[in-house]
Amino acid sequence: MTRLEKLSESLKSALGDQLVALKVHVGEITIEARAADLVAVCSLLRDHADLKFEQLVDLCGIDYSQYGEGTWEGRRYAVVYHLLSVSLNQRVRLKVFAADDDFPVLASVVDVWAAANWFEREAFDLFGLMFDGHPDLRRILTDYGFVGHPFRKDFPMIGNVEMRYDPDQQRVIYQPVSIDERNNVPRIIRDEGFHHG
Repeated sequence: MTRLEKLSESLKSALGDQLVALKVHVGEITIEARAADLVAVCSLLRDHADLKFEQLVDLCGIDYSQYGEGTWEGRRYAVVYHLLSVSLNQRVRLKVFAADDDFPVLASVVDVWAAANWFEREAFDLFGLMFDGHPDLRRILTDYGFVGHPFRKDFPMIGNVEMRYDPDQQRVIYQPVSIDERNNVPRIIRDEGFHHG
């Protein structure tokens, strides 16, 4: 039995019906769990003797709204957790979808892996994902006056607000964006289209 097969069996055995899906692709395992089971699944992944994923390497948000050129029919937002077992030398990727597209919330896993703290803040800042139980959920990359979440697929390329120094007030102020949206596709492509010979 290969290492991947062994890990697959261990994951199925440990997680049971909390495991929604398990896929092996290019030598990596991705598992999916329900939002309601997130903390329990993460605790099992960390503590189970055959898994021991003691390290959260990365956590990132995903907006699937334009995935597959608009053919996606599932829920819009997911969070992906990249986990490493140093002691057993194995990796797994966990994907969990937020149940509500309008107000996406997942449980914080800061109590499982302390490293989740800043990663969850980043996913909140860039995607507007909420993490219930996070000790200090606030923006981490954008500025205090920033409006919106810039990694959402429907966020305008030019943003919503701009910042400039106002000499009368002698301070930096925010105002609605004054830049016009412009078409960045070169004219030759717009006018001619793509011709296949």
